[in-house]
Amino acid sequence: MKHNILVIGGTGKTGRRVVEGLTQQGHNVRIGSRRNAPAFNWDDPTTYSQALKGMDRAYIVYYPDLAVPGARDAITALTEAALKEGLEKVVLLSGKGEAEAEACEQIVANSGLNYTLVRASWFNQNFSEGAFLDFVLAGQVALPMPDAEIPFVDADDIADVVTKVLVDDNYNGQTITVTGPRKMTFREVVATMAQTIGRDIHYQPITIEEFKKGMEAAGLPESYVWLFGYLFQEVLGNPDNQSVSKDVENVLGRKATDFQEYAEKTMATGVWNQEVTQSI
Repeated sequence: MKHNILVIGGTGKTGRRVVEGLTQQGHNVRIGSRRNAPAFNWDDPTTYSQALKGMDRAYIVYYPDLAVPGARDAITALTEAALKEGLEKVVLLSGKGEAEAEACEQIVANSGLNYTLVRASWFNQNFSEGAFLDFVLAGQVALPMPDAEIPFVDADDIADVVTKVLVDDNYNGQTITVTGPRKMTFREVVATMAQTIGRDIHYQPITIEEFKKGMEAAGLPESYVWLFGYLFQEVLGNPDNQSVSKDVENVLGRKATDFQEYAEKTMATGVWNQEVTQSI
């Protein structure tokens, strides 16, 4: 059965991969973004209904993160609009070990819609498509929490899980936790990238305050600085966030992508061979 599916954040790390997967399956996909028509803007609730109109299902990615102030109100307004427009089901991308994100999960669970929650650990792609790419290019990855053991998850795995649970009602009402197959420290992932790329890349442990000051000095918004401080202190410091889940394997019938495999695949794209443009 083919569905009409809204993918909010359809140009982002997981969203564009979900769009690709659903399109390949023959579903009718609408990208929810400011630039698309009809436009979708998290900061403008009046855009929600028009973007949801005519859709059967939706993938919800809240930008920049479910932890930020205003997320609960936005998720509440979105689910109310989805219910009014007659959507059958929504899938929410959430954060593993985030108390604030879990509050948003409850809003979705209590909305009256069919739903699946997908809780993700930290993305591998933070080092190739996100905030830490310039660190890798510069050869100096300065990050807090050196002792945190993180089951980094690949965005391809997240997208494959989301694509499946969006259209498979056997996962209705479930919470799927997506992680990589093993826990690694920042020092270990940096060493893996250095070996794969074939050049020196050093990990430099710093305090959370030093990291935030560096972000401020780079001119990043206060909300962005706060968010990363929260993610490092509250999320990586949460023991629940440092556990490995088998849900990727259970849902997809294959093993989760290992960081080494991600590093080799990313190296082949050439993204780690470009010149550094800026640093946090």
